[in-house]
Amino acid sequence: MGSALTTIGLPVALGIIMLGLGLSLTLADFARVLKQPKAVIIALLCQLILLPAICFGLVLAFQLPPVLAVGMMMLAASPGGTTANLYSHLFRGDIALNISLTAVNSVIAVITLPLITNFAIAYFQPFDDRLGLQWSKTLEVFAIVLLPVALGMLIRRFRPRFADGMDKPVRIASVIILIVVIAGAVASNWSLLVSNVAQLALITVLFCLISLAIGFLVPRALRVGRRQAIATSFEIGIHNATLAIVIAQSVLGSTELSLPAAVYGVLMFFIAFGFGFLIRDRSAAATLPAKGDVDA
Repeated sequence: MGSALTTIGLPVALGIIMLGLGLSLTLADFARVLKQPKAVIIALLCQLILLPAICFGLVLAFQLPPVLAVGMMMLAASPGGTTANLYSHLFRGDIALNISLTAVNSVIAVITLPLITNFAIAYFQPFDDRLGLQWSKTLEVFAIVLLPVALGMLIRRFRPRFADGMDKPVRIASVIILIVVIAGAVASNWSLLVSNVAQLALITVLFCLISLAIGFLVPRALRVGRRQAIATSFEIGIHNATLAIVIAQSVLGSTELSLPAAVYGVLMFFIAFGFGFLIRDRSAAATLPAKGDVDA
């Protein structure tokens, strides 16, 4: 855990990712929430209440060791991110809704992530540290999540042409840096990862599938439009594993705590891609002449 690659590289990589997110956001993205409150409220209730409860049930059912159990709960508390926007675009979701949810979730996560993590730490008692009960760690989460986003939004507000020009390079740089840093972190903790992947693969796959399914089926059951349901599916189903890893390693100082997010972060890409084809096939019929579906 002590290598500069993880203690410095991971926060920097996440900071660049969040900066890139900020470059694509404006205050109008937050205001847009008021124009489609139904989809937003359903998505947030699923994200903030339903999924942590389901994850807690899975952790108890799989009888994970305390540190890994807390790591799973931290993953469940992590919001969606730019990857969700990419998948939603690929499978014809409502991108505007994705952007709005990402913006709102990023703000709410500053409060909910410490709360849910604290609950898990108090219940499973893997160690004494409690994220959020210490003001210094709350400020770290704030700085990691919100400051780069705010900086990106300020750049876009006062230098829109520069923001547009930097959007793609920042995205590319963030992906490259993230791959290098995570590859280095995996290599330096290979034995620890291998020894735990067997008990984490099934629960992370199940959690990802359940998250994606809830994000799609619950809104559809409540008569939310299909394109919006696709957007909420990816926003809820694709958690920001990088954020969970950074909080675990840089804030709480535990590599083992970050293992569920690391395993999930690899498997999630393939699961979400396959799930996207399923919901895309269903939406194809609904996009034929106008009677099939209306975005609510």
